Amino acid sequence: EFFLLGFSDKPALQPLIFGLFLSMYLITVFGNLIIILAISIDPSLHTPMYFFLSNLSFVDICFTSTTIPKMLWNIQTQSKAITYAGCITQIYFLILFAVLDVFLLSVMAYDRFVAICHPLHYTVIMNPRLCGLLVLVSWVMCILNSLLHSLMMLRLSFCTHLHIPHFFCELNEMLQLACSDTFLNNLVMYFAAVLLGGGPFAGILYSYSKIVSSIRGIASAQGKYKTFSTCASHLSVVCLFYCTMLGVYLSSAATQSSHSSATASVMYTVVTPMLNPFIYSLRNKDIKSALKRI
Repeated sequence: EFFLLGFSDKPALQPLIFGLFLSMYLITVFGNLIIILAISIDPSLHTPMYFFLSNLSFVDICFTSTTIPKMLWNIQTQSKAITYAGCITQIYFLILFAVLDVFLLSVMAYDRFVAICHPLHYTVIMNPRLCGLLVLVSWVMCILNSLLHSLMMLRLSFCTHLHIPHFFCELNEMLQLACSDTFLNNLVMYFAAVLLGGGPFAGILYSYSKIVSSIRGIASAQGKYKTFSTCASHLSVVCLFYCTMLGVYLSSAATQSSHSSATASVMYTVVTPMLNPFIYSLRNKDIKSALKRI
């Protein structure tokens, strides 16, 4: 067994932490389910953009469900324990859905790039077959990546000190607890982070650089605003996701405190999936209209 230390050992704070995380979890699940329901029911939302959005909402539900229910259960039972198998499983699904978030955001950026820069060919390029293929390839690559990390964790041995200063089994924290050599694990972890994290991010930057160039070529101010508003929701989610994740790693590097890192990681593991439905429902006229009809 490993022991998840969480945020605080003080018994007086446990009900507050439980209530706060339960509320955020319910809002995340309910908000994202509403988005999926609206897209499924409304025929006007059966487009590539909303197909990718429904997949993102599903992944966000799974992402938060990987960590929060276990933390709530531990608080309720006043136990900090998690089994070895449970820890490996949590790492597998956490990596899977985190990287899937990144892939889907990059696919959505490509969709907006085609819609704005090649509007006449949009329906031909973004056909249902390509959209399904993009999502399928994203799932396959993320499954193989998380499977690789999980299998490499199985080769490690652990000593008696099995306390994880986090509210979930985080890959880097687990590697620090290992007694055996973790050089290969660290190498694969950083290589995957650069390839599967930096690659899609570069794609997003390229897509939006082309979008900005295209918008600058529009003569009227109203036309510029209307064109940019079609990708405003997605751009807001991208900024929120990457800025919070970057903030987590910068803050953990600056403080060198695992407890601070655990607190900061709440931003991209809990807060970002919770805010995504609000961003899309508040900034997107089509979603707002569909929600009103429902």
